Amino acid sequence: MPARPLCVRPPLCRGRGVSRLSRVRTEGVARAGRRASFRGTLPGHSHPVTSGVLVILLLRCFLVPASGDFTRASFGESVMDVLRPQIITLDGRNYRKNPIQEKNYHHEEDEGFYQDSMEYSDEPCDAYEVQQIPQGFRATVSAPSLLYKHIVGKRGDTKKKIEMETKTSINIPKPGQEGQIVITGQHRNGVISARTRIDVLLDTFRRRQPFTHFLSFFLSEVEVQERFLKFQEEVLEKCSMDRGVDSSIFQNPKKLHLTIGMLVLLSEQEIQQTCEILQRCKEEFINDITGGKPLEVEMEGIEYMNDDPGMVDVLYAKVHMKDGSNRLQELVDRMLERFQALGLIVKDWTSVKLHATVMNTLLRKDPSAEGRYNLYTPDGKYIFKERESFDGRNILKTFENFYFGSLKLNSIHISQRFTVDSFGNYASCGQVDFS
Repeated sequence: MPARPLCVRPPLCRGRGVSRLSRVRTEGVARAGRRASFRGTLPGHSHPVTSGVLVILLLRCFLVPASGDFTRASFGESVMDVLRPQIITLDGRNYRKNPIQEKNYHHEEDEGFYQDSMEYSDEPCDAYEVQQIPQGFRATVSAPSLLYKHIVGKRGDTKKKIEMETKTSINIPKPGQEGQIVITGQHRNGVISARTRIDVLLDTFRRRQPFTHFLSFFLSEVEVQERFLKFQEEVLEKCSMDRGVDSSIFQNPKKLHLTIGMLVLLSEQEIQQTCEILQRCKEEFINDITGGKPLEVEMEGIEYMNDDPGMVDVLYAKVHMKDGSNRLQELVDRMLERFQALGLIVKDWTSVKLHATVMNTLLRKDPSAEGRYNLYTPDGKYIFKERESFDGRNILKTFENFYFGSLKLNSIHISQRFTVDSFGNYASCGQVDFS
């Protein structure tokens, strides 16, 4: 029985390395292939070639990158990206992000970024609240003033482009003034489309902001701080000859803490909203887990972050519940899940690795450094931190089970980075107490 002609319709190739001209060509070739109904053979091939196979061969010719590397043809990469798109969470809902060509942009070149950002799917979404008004329809977007410039763009180009393509009018508060972005238009779908695009821009540039706050437990018990100083003294006494070990890389004992997750809070309103979320967490599950009492834990043993004990950057102390239960881990994992669902914590991990950093090589040159989180400036530029590791093998062997003391965890704090309170710890913007 003769083979039936194969009809191939390629996906929209908006992926890496595919130019607009290439997309036009591939779509034209696909249409031509669908209209054709011939079969034949190619030189050197004895099997019949259907029109669909010919389309695929032509597509590959058009989509081979300039380097001529067939194994990394952009068509193949685009297909994989379409099949496994990135998921973005906005207001507790998940959206697919179509693949785009990643580029590095300076903050004053937002209109260049906008060209790529419009490759997002922005089908009408009924999840948004749209009001009908005499002039048409209206929707609002709450955003911190720090992000307004990314919606406006250079010379207002980003805002103008959204307005033109969605046939809407967008009113943005003046820089420095907190308020709502107001979208109006004669068509409901246009207003929703503009709202979706603005949300995507806000989410993208929020992810580029440096962390401003973090959820944490303070380790402020006197016993723990005194035992930490004892640990530091003994390490310097027994291991100071090891490469890279000196007093500059030890944590400030008054700043010892357990981190639950990092946050980006760009306004007083967002800080207040986070405090309210923290209070809801207490009512919904924290009280049940803690029983309204402090969690009694022990801080014992040390571990390192990377996979080479001879080249360590971060050494931390481990914590566990005194009663051997899993309540502390359950609590922080529930916190992580809640804040991830609300888009306040954007990391993809599913469990918190509770640890108290005791040695960090970033402190060697910058005593104010705060772990691995100093990665971006407020304008989204990457900061390269040169680090000199230390040989931790003797420390790990000698102090593997060092006992830092017991303590009662009774509060979760919203701690602000690069601040100090009257006790020498991070300033707290809000907290919930267990008892």
